[in-house]
Amino acid sequence: MEIALVGAPNSGKSTFFNAATLGNAEVGNRPFVTIKPNEGIAYIKVRCPHNELGKECNPKHGYCKNGWRFVPIKLWDVAGLVPQAWQGKGLGNQFLNDIMQAQALIHVLDASGSTDTEGNIVGAGNFDPEITLTFLEKEIAYWIKGIIERSLKEVKHVSADASVKILAKHLSGLGISEDQVKEVVNSSDEFKGRASEWNAESLLKFAERVREISKPMIIAANKADLSVAEQNIEKLKEKYSSKEIIPVSAEAELALRRASESGLIEYVPGESDFKELKDIPENQKKALEYIRSKVLKKFGSTGVQYVLNSVAFELLELIVVFPVEDQNKWSDSKGNVLPDAFLLKKGSTALDLAYKVHTEIGKRFVAAIDCRTGQKIGKETQLKHLDVIKIITR
Repeated sequence: MEIALVGAPNSGKSTFFNAATLGNAEVGNRPFVTIKPNEGIAYIKVRCPHNELGKECNPKHGYCKNGWRFVPIKLWDVAGLVPQAWQGKGLGNQFLNDIMQAQALIHVLDASGSTDTEGNIVGAGNFDPEITLTFLEKEIAYWIKGIIERSLKEVKHVSADASVKILAKHLSGLGISEDQVKEVVNSSDEFKGRASEWNAESLLKFAERVREISKPMIIAANKADLSVAEQNIEKLKEKYSSKEIIPVSAEAELALRRASESGLIEYVPGESDFKELKDIPENQKKALEYIRSKVLKKFGSTGVQYVLNSVAFELLELIVVFPVEDQNKWSDSKGNVLPDAFLLKKGSTALDLAYKVHTEIGKRFVAAIDCRTGQKIGKETQLKHLDVIKIITR
């Protein structure tokens, strides 16, 4: 799974990226610090089944901490988007191309209103973050609309069904499938007939809807601990109740992760508190206490892990499944307990899991076993979140 961090320049995308990946993307109080996209590994957090087994697990990828399994995903931090990016302003074309490889988008929004849509620092409370919230989605939609418009000549004299196929072909480079195009076309009578007959308003609505389906977006309301941010977030939640808007302090998460890595504290990403492990220098102690009181106690977490999990389990409707070879020990042939964890689409079957593990295993699939119940299941049996599954092959 790949997720892209999007937003206006200087909104905190790179800090969010560093907090989620412990990477070293350059951060600075000026527009376009990020030019080329940064790529890193972030993690989805779930309860590990090893808690039921009474044995520690041995992850091949990701890690397990205090009973929580962290399943790796790919995270992109791309260049900031400015108004008229779809016409090439700023790094617009590069930005829009970069985000299209992702299955979902995290809009990192400066909820404090301390930066404008160009990334200029104006001071907390001096800019309305709603402007940034709305313009970014429009920029992506206008860019997709432009690609559709360039394909209209090809659909002018073909049937409606052929029109859909041609549109899908032109949008395939954006990670948009033919099924997703069909879903939007069938969602409204406005999109019946050939695309060449749609007016400009219909084209824009189609572009907006196909983006929503192919690149669902969540709002990370960053800098939530700064003045007026909390009030701004409540206003946005009230006005845009259909959107998932999550208070976030990426800077706080980064500080906690780095303090944990250096052995100063014990901290599990996404938790509501941390434990001091040794004497901490006074300046660091004050910073950590600020995070505890102004972020963790107020919001329940820094929001970074919550955002990542929300993308996986709410926007993309994924589940985590653990394939094993030994159904009793929940291990592979070498005795490694729960070595693998796969992210699958909700509704995936035992056969889907077999192909996910390896194409040849999928081809030789006979049946599977639910390791909790010992029950044999068939290829069409839908799997559940946190299932432990043994695959039987011929």
